[in-house]
Order: sequence, then structure tokens, then C-alpha cells
Amino acid sequence: MTSQMVLTIDPDGTGHCLYSELIDLYAIGTMECRRASHIEFEARTQEWQVLTPERDSVLFCHRSRSVCEAWEHAHLQPA
Repeated sequence: MTSQMVLTIDPDGTGHCLYSELIDLYAIGTMECRRASHIEFEARTQEWQVLTPERDSVLFCHRSRSVCEAWEHAHLQPA
């Protein structure tokens, strides 16, 4: 499986991406990070859940945490 990262740069120079260490973002400049989601285990359903940053909605769930991480990368990267 090939790893990839999408880094979108706005006209004002602001970059947006789902964080990964595939690109050394520290080499580009100062970073400000905000969570796109949280992945947490739900004991009641025995599944991992991808939650909104506020943790008020479930975006996706699966028994495998790695499946949730793959979903997060596929669906929350900037276009």
C-alpha cells in the first residue's frame, strides 16, 4: 500500500492537510494544528468510532481501529 498525503496551499500561503510525517511540515514553517476528528473505543458497541472534533457526533465506526484510521485519511483530507 502506497502512503500519500494531500497538502493544499491557499493563495495566502496557509496550508491544510491531515497530519502525517510523510512531509516534514516543520521545514515549511510554523504549524498550527486543529483536530479533524478523534478515534475512540466505544465499549458498549465494541467498536472504534471516528468522532467530530467536538466529540458530539459519530462519523464512522468499525471493529478495527486501522479501518477507522484509513476512513479518516480517505474522508477528512482536504480536496
